[in-house]
Parts: sequence; C-alpha cells; structure tokens
Amino acid sequence: MARRIRFNAFDMNCVAHQSPGLWRHPEDQSHRYKELGYWTELAALLERGRFDGLFIADVLGTYDVYGGDDRAALRNGAQIPVADPLLLVSAMAAVTEHLGFGITTGTGFEHPYPFARRLSTLDHLTGGRIGWNVVTGYLPSAARNFGADDQLDHDDRYDQADEYLEVLYKLWEGSWEDDAVVRDPERNIYVDPAKVHHIGHSGRHYTVPGVHLSEPSPQRTPVIFQAGASPRGVRFAAENAEAIFVAAPSKRVLAQTVSGIRAALEAAGRDRYAARIYALATIVTDATDDAARRKHREYLSYASVEGGLVFMSGWMGIDLSRYDLDDPIGEVESNAIRSAVAAFQEFDDDGREWTVRDIGRWAGIGGIGPVFVGSGATVADRLQEWADDTDVDGFNLAYAVTPGTFEDIVRYVIPVLTERGVYPTDYVPGTLRNALFGRGDRLPPEHRGARYRPGGPGSTVLPDEVSRNVAGELIT
Repeated sequence: MARRIRFNAFDMNCVAHQSPGLWRHPEDQSHRYKELGYWTELAALLERGRFDGLFIADVLGTYDVYGGDDRAALRNGAQIPVADPLLLVSAMAAVTEHLGFGITTGTGFEHPYPFARRLSTLDHLTGGRIGWNVVTGYLPSAARNFGADDQLDHDDRYDQADEYLEVLYKLWEGSWEDDAVVRDPERNIYVDPAKVHHIGHSGRHYTVPGVHLSEPSPQRTPVIFQAGASPRGVRFAAENAEAIFVAAPSKRVLAQTVSGIRAALEAAGRDRYAARIYALATIVTDATDDAARRKHREYLSYASVEGGLVFMSGWMGIDLSRYDLDDPIGEVESNAIRSAVAAFQEFDDDGREWTVRDIGRWAGIGGIGPVFVGSGATVADRLQEWADDTDVDGFNLAYAVTPGTFEDIVRYVIPVLTERGVYPTDYVPGTLRNALFGRGDRLPPEHRGARYRPGGPGSTVLPDEVSRNVAGELIT
C-alpha cells in the first residue's frame, strides 16, 4: 500500500517567515500579516487543500547573534517585526470547519496557570482544533528582555518544561471531571463543587495549588506539538508530543532523525507511530518542470544570503559573521538549537562539507529544509521518495512567497497526490486529535498526560474535604 502523505502549512505572524529577502518579490503578500483578511483567506485556502493544519511559529526576541546585534535582522525583516500568533486563531476558525491550528509559545516566559486558560479557551472556540507547539526558547535576546542575563542551559530548559507540562496536565486533565458542569436551575447549581479539584502542585519552578479556571474543552489537553531534535529534546518529545516537526538539509540526516524519534517513542512506552512526524520542506511548482525551475531561479534572485545567515546564527547560537564564507562549521557547541548545528556538521547528500556560504544560500528559501522544484508530478515523486526513504508522516510546508506558494501546491501538487491515492480526499470529522489519529478527542491512556486524571498514578488532586483554595486556606 502506498504511504499516505500529510501536509501542514508553516507560517509566522511576520514577513517572509523562512525566506529572508522574498518580501521584496512583487507577488509576496506577507506584509499583510497585520490584516485579519490575510489570515482568513489563507485558512480558507488551506482547508480547500485539506491540509492537516496551519502551524504558526513565534519568537519573543530578535535574531541578534549574527554580528552581535539585531541590525541585520531588522534590515532583512528576519522575523522582526513579529506579532502574537494566538490572536489570529478565532478569526481563522470562524471561516473554516476542519483546519487545525498549531500555535507556538515558550515555556520560559509565561506562567502555566494563565496559559492553561488561554489554550482551553481556544480549544472551546475552535471546537477542539487547537494544538500547542511546546518550545523552550533559543534566543538570548528573549531571556534578556525578561530580566535574565541569558537563557537557561539547553537541558535545564527542558527540565523546566517538564514541570511546566506537569502543571498543565494536572489543570487540563485532573482538575475538572467531565460532568462537573450540571447547570441545574432547580437546585441553583451551575457547577458541582465536589467534581472540581484543586491540583495542589508544589514544585521546583511552580506552585499552583488551585483549580483550573476553565471547564473541560473538547480535547481537554490540546494536541501537543514539539520540534526538539537534540537528545534531550527527543526524550521530551517522546514523552509528550503527538506531532513532531523536524528539519534536515539532506534525506540521510532526516532518516537518522526520524529513526531516533521512533525508537525514543518506544522507549517512552508508546507506539513507534504514536506521534505524527512532519519534515520541513518548501515546494516551488508550476505547470511544467521548466516553468517551476524558472520560478525558482526568480525566487533565488530575491533571497538574502545575509538574512539566511541571520537566521542560521540564531538557530545555531553561533555568530556566523566571524567565519570566512568558505569555512566549514566544524566542531562547535551550541546553547540554542543543537540539532541545527548537528545537521550542518554532517556531509550533504553529495558527500561535501557544508561551508558558511552554503548555509546562507540554503537558508535563503525555506530555512533548514529542502526545496522541491518541479511540476506537480515531479514534486509528488520527490515527496513520495522522501516519505518512503525517511519514514516521515508528512511535510511542514514553508513558503517562498505567500499565499502564492500554497496556491501552487493546492493547484499542481495535491491533485497528483490525490489521484495516486496517497493524499486524503476528505477530512476526518471532529477534533484535531481525532483527525490526526482517528482515536477520539482525548489523550490516549498511554500518554504521559493521562496519568494526571483523577485517580491516575500522577494525580495529586487533593480530596475535597481537605482541598485548599488558591490562597492556601483550608476548606471544610
């Protein structure tokens, strides 16, 4: 049986998200990121293309590693200016019925208690179509603007994130029973207090004694997305993630990454395919191969090598301006995205070492992932080849220009994949979790978060007769 291929769209509430310099292209509309109409039109287009979802990245700092300041980032519009992603979702949900929304927020810069309510609210308003991309942060500028000298060490950030998730699971899964809201006018009871539990969390990073402020949403816990590919990040993903985004510049590196994640899922007591794995890619397509190649050459003429190096410096945690353009990366340590460094310390698919110049050119369109160029049939061939050879479930599709890249995919590539029987002909109804796995709306019992349901092995909800309110006063 042919392997099914899934698509997410990859965007950000900014200009030229992963393709620095392409904002100058006359067909690019990413400058409209400030307009609600841009986002509602994009959501409707993606739903016509039967994309699993729209995954919206975010950062809370500037890319100021390259050259030691943020001037190059500002010149290139390299994810600056950038606006909040969460505020877009309600409008896009109103014009779609099935499209999912994966929203990025960091665990290091917001307390989990109010964040739990914000995500529950979006899960209610979307009818259960919300996912959360858990990031620990990688930009030192973000940490400085929150009052720290630098971000925590790489693995310490994941330790903090572990507790962050523990608090959220307790709130989302353990605080309210499904039938807590009774809405009984005869007895004058809206919520049965006996079925709402204080979580009593006291940990190294967070103290949260009280109840979740929101009643249970369709999914309770939103679909957990994650993109860490370092050893510590993979372990975190294996314990928590239901959709995992990976990025690799070569098929060989991608296959190694996917194999490692599948093994880690099993080591965490889950099925090898308990999480959908999406690989970053960019598609440049047209009616013919020649037309697609011409389009790609045109896009390359607008791409900014400096902008690419600004991004890569931030992702790698290395100031690439200090290197000669023809230097290989070599052996360096990183406190940022370690998998980004590792990917370019490998040889490419042709057996060559990556130089700084190569990295800047590569990142000029689509970031770290590959760019597939050709007609719909040619691109479909490449997608199927990569899926078969690397064991990915699908692709997280960045754009060269927007919405043109996505329009071209819907027009040229999806009909070919659909005709070949490897792309869905319709959506699975219901929540995002059910659409991805067909196993219902809630976390499966083997997932870490399920332990925190009342009576589960990870539950710390206090018995009602000795529960404490948020002020810590005994309720009798």
